[in-house]
Amino acid sequence: MTYDLRLTTLLSNFNSQLSEVKNKQSLEEIRVNFLGKKGFVTELFSQLKTLPNEEKKDFGAAINLLRDEVTKKIDDAKNEFETAELNQKLSGEKIDLSAPTRKENQGLIHPINKVMHEIEEIFSELGFEFAQGPEIEDDFHNFTALNMPADHPARQMQDTFYLQNSEKLLRTHTSNVQIRKMLNSQPPFRVAALGRVFRRDSDQTHTPMFHQFEGFVVDENITMGHLKWTLENFLEKFFECSPYLRGASGRVSAAMEVSNKLELRFRPSFFPFTEPSAEVDINYSVENGKIKIGKGDKFMEILGCGMIHPNVLKNCGIDAEKFQGFAFGIGIERLAMLKYGITDLRMFFENDVRFLNHFGFRANEY
Repeated sequence: MTYDLRLTTLLSNFNSQLSEVKNKQSLEEIRVNFLGKKGFVTELFSQLKTLPNEEKKDFGAAINLLRDEVTKKIDDAKNEFETAELNQKLSGEKIDLSAPTRKENQGLIHPINKVMHEIEEIFSELGFEFAQGPEIEDDFHNFTALNMPADHPARQMQDTFYLQNSEKLLRTHTSNVQIRKMLNSQPPFRVAALGRVFRRDSDQTHTPMFHQFEGFVVDENITMGHLKWTLENFLEKFFECSPYLRGASGRVSAAMEVSNKLELRFRPSFFPFTEPSAEVDINYSVENGKIKIGKGDKFMEILGCGMIHPNVLKNCGIDAEKFQGFAFGIGIERLAMLKYGITDLRMFFENDVRFLNHFGFRANEY
């Protein structure tokens, strides 16, 4: 029998056995019989040494072709069995979408998402539109257009994340949304922005990434009075400082109580992008370990604000003689910490399920 005939016979025997295979176990037996260490195809390679040198090359190539063909057919058959098994398993594990869910299996809404949703509700009622901007920003939109000088400390490497081999940076505030909005449209504006920002800082009250909320208004005859009213309205509703403002869930925090006497204190401050500028404090007291917002004569800083600097308006092509505006910004994590009694900013980002189980919200509380 010639070698070509032996190979043809061996392949025919393999095809015949493969056609009788009913499951993966029998397929594995055929694989071992033909491709195992002592398999029929493997044995052929051991016979090469008995051949004359001029025949070894052609016979070796023929064996390799046979092995490749047998291997492919075995793999294809294995895939067919696995696909059939998967389809059978899926058909027997259908989910009844109409079945009620169990509370213990429901996911919980993160406090950050809850606060962002509350902010959106409040400012939508005030007529603000919400806008977004890129998290990877350039120097102009993040610093220059906001009237920040070239030697401003925020531009330094120790404060800002710069992308390697690039002129781009990770935005340090959501004020880039303000700039992009004013550059691409004409006043009047009443805009709010929510998003992630990045700064080189990490401790109990600071993280390299956090969330910020910013609002700004540009129109004719805008004054600090409009700013003060907007912030009072927002903070009263957010901290639920009136009985009729309580949320549907009625949930504030075991560590915080509210009253009807929220007081705001505006302290003169300095920001390059606003003039005049102010830090805003709210009154509180501590009784039996609980922070009581809107009660007492103690004050805590809550946000920064001011009238948009004329240079910022000019940088965006807006007539600063005709239009005025105000802007304010606040950390969303800070709002959540005050409202829900969270003591460490880092807890928001540690992915500890115990944190979410304690501070998370169910869908009916969202």
